Amino acid sequence: MAQKSWQLDRRAFLFGTGVSLALPYLECMGATPAGQAATAPRRFGAIYFPFGVSAPDPESEHARWSWFPNGEGLNYTFNDSLKPLEKHRKNLTVLGGLSHPQGRQMGGHDTADTFLTGGLVTSESVRNTVSVDQVVSQFVGEQTRFPSMVLSTDGGVGEPTRSSTLSYNELGRPLPALNQPQQIFERLFGAGEANLAARRRKLTSASAMLDSVLEDSRSLRTRLGSVDREKFDEYLDSVRQIEQRVELTQRWLEVPRPELRDEERKLLHLDADDEAPKLYMRTMYDLIYLAFRTDSTRVATYQIGNMADFSSKAGKFPQLEGFKGSLHTLAHDWNKPEGAKNLGEWDRCMAEQLVYFLDRLASAQDEHGSLLDSSLILYGSSNSQTHNNTNYPLVLAGGSRLGMQHGQYRKFGPDTPMSNLFVTMLQCLGAPQQTFADSTGSMTELFPA
Repeated sequence: MAQKSWQLDRRAFLFGTGVSLALPYLECMGATPAGQAATAPRRFGAIYFPFGVSAPDPESEHARWSWFPNGEGLNYTFNDSLKPLEKHRKNLTVLGGLSHPQGRQMGGHDTADTFLTGGLVTSESVRNTVSVDQVVSQFVGEQTRFPSMVLSTDGGVGEPTRSSTLSYNELGRPLPALNQPQQIFERLFGAGEANLAARRRKLTSASAMLDSVLEDSRSLRTRLGSVDREKFDEYLDSVRQIEQRVELTQRWLEVPRPELRDEERKLLHLDADDEAPKLYMRTMYDLIYLAFRTDSTRVATYQIGNMADFSSKAGKFPQLEGFKGSLHTLAHDWNKPEGAKNLGEWDRCMAEQLVYFLDRLASAQDEHGSLLDSSLILYGSSNSQTHNNTNYPLVLAGGSRLGMQHGQYRKFGPDTPMSNLFVTMLQCLGAPQQTFADSTGSMTELFPA
């Protein structure tokens, strides 16, 4: 049977300057299938932990280990779980009651994928949406060597509903996370000047190839039907993104990498691994701090653990720190007589590592104030307790120079989607964003009257 003029071979390619780029699958193959720079750099960081927090009955003997504070508004008190945050009370707000409406429809261990997207990911539909960090990156990414930094304990992308990354591009595809401190450090501060000329030639060649391939694509597009054109355009969009990253990387090859002072270098423990959890977490926090301080990036995400139960490297963190049980076991025992205390003590351990990070940001001063003053740091989980996808435990820190009003414990009802918080953060960070995912507005409660 002769091939129709509108049909393409299943192994069709685009060609340019002697190289080829394979096409995505299309129906016609025969089967059914940035913003302005701010005066003071504005930064965004998101830190995620899995499985929820301790939330015992207020009348129980272990009520003091509840993650959520007592009281509300300006008149609240920390329980033992978050007591370490007291020193940064004026720099942070505890948020209660927020969640993603679509996340409430998902399985109890499926929501890490959508913590920063507000999307819906199930075993039947694994298409995610863009994460808020990548929206920020679109407006500030070109001002730094790295548009964003994506970190996690497990590294890579994991699998749908058990993601090992918090970050997703505008097509809803996961961005691989780095998890080796030495590798991250070399990426940020490695000289790499010995191979500078070779790297420049390679990037120049790649850019020229993509130009030629995109030129070749125009004639092909006219032969496609409307459905295939949509798929094809989506594919070419991803190719154009690669080209833009190539160009951006080439520009930054010309800029010397930042140098660290001896005292900064001594604080790093680049040999830290997942056998020493607190040291590992602090080292990852150190790397984000240094990336912010040297203005190597202004956007960073760090997933402390994923929802892959015992297969996550972070699952053994509590046991390695002397707790009786894995992270998953501690989380499941939150409502048992001793379980609330045990999980609460782990929550406190985690809060101590967050305080370490906030201390570093607050102590670093530049002409605009401290790094913390010009950064928004979101810390939290997509479970209140394991399998409960409502009332996310959240802390928003920093941003006093961006208009944030802190020192509060704010409670919201189920009719307020967490995406309203994202809209508020995006506006503080200078992104002209009026909506995000299923948002219904911004949170005026977080700004001075």
